[in-house]
Amino acid sequence: MGSPWQRLCTLGTVLLCIVRGDVLPEGINRRPIIGILAQTSHMKDLGKYYIAASYVKYLESAGARVVPIRILLPGGGVDLQTSKYSHVARLFYDKAKQAFKREDYFAIWGTCLGFEELTVLTSGKLLLTQTNTSGIALPLNFTKAINESRMFQNFPKDLLEALATEPITSNFHTWSLSLKTFMENKELSEFYKVLSTNTYKGIEFVSTMEAKDYPIYGVQWHPEKNAFEWKNLKGLVHLPVGIKMSFYLADFFVNEARKSHHRFASKEEEEKALIYNYNPVFTGNFSSFQQCYFFD
Repeated sequence: MGSPWQRLCTLGTVLLCIVRGDVLPEGINRRPIIGILAQTSHMKDLGKYYIAASYVKYLESAGARVVPIRILLPGGGVDLQTSKYSHVARLFYDKAKQAFKREDYFAIWGTCLGFEELTVLTSGKLLLTQTNTSGIALPLNFTKAINESRMFQNFPKDLLEALATEPITSNFHTWSLSLKTFMENKELSEFYKVLSTNTYKGIEFVSTMEAKDYPIYGVQWHPEKNAFEWKNLKGLVHLPVGIKMSFYLADFFVNEARKSHHRFASKEEEEKALIYNYNPVFTGNFSSFQQCYFFD
């Protein structure tokens, strides 16, 4: 049914949502499919591209199926302006905005590197500041904007309090978008609402944001790691409250995907695309990811 972008939505690192019927009476799709953008693999002997299995499990835990897109906007390390990752991210970003203007719901989520990519796509510039915030768990410094945010609207009060007071968000990034830079950049400040910030070694940076007029979301931290990554690394949080937080965010984005009625042209095409056609590989003995999917 049309070109590939018409079938997809996105989530973070970047995640893309592909949705197929059955639609509930109120117009909600109960069989959402979310596309995850893969990126170039540093484990070349296993495959040219990879997706960390934690992103797949994260979405499946909230009731979605996954399709590998060779680019999600997940976390990782690629050039934010010249890589294939950035090129495909731009394609989905532009198409998502165009679709939404036609009242065609098309959600995008960026995690860590995906968050950083969203700042480049929106501003047209690389505006990041080096913060060396890797392997650090932090609480969120919420702004007043969360009171009217979509992302946190269904969070229970005690969970929001935990996010604000306990170090349960895992940070594994070397670069950040400083709040000062955000406020000084017209493209960013007019497009996004800052929902939370963090301060590390004197630099206050944006850690959670959502677009004002589009279903586009970004977190600099990693909600998927709490429940699904088990490498013995500093910054990983396996407390029950951290896992509960991860589920609420996954549930939020999957519900965003349910608002999309995009679908594959046929059942056969859908089945061929699903990640069930691939087997995850155990990589925990040499990588920070417990499992990865690989593609050539």
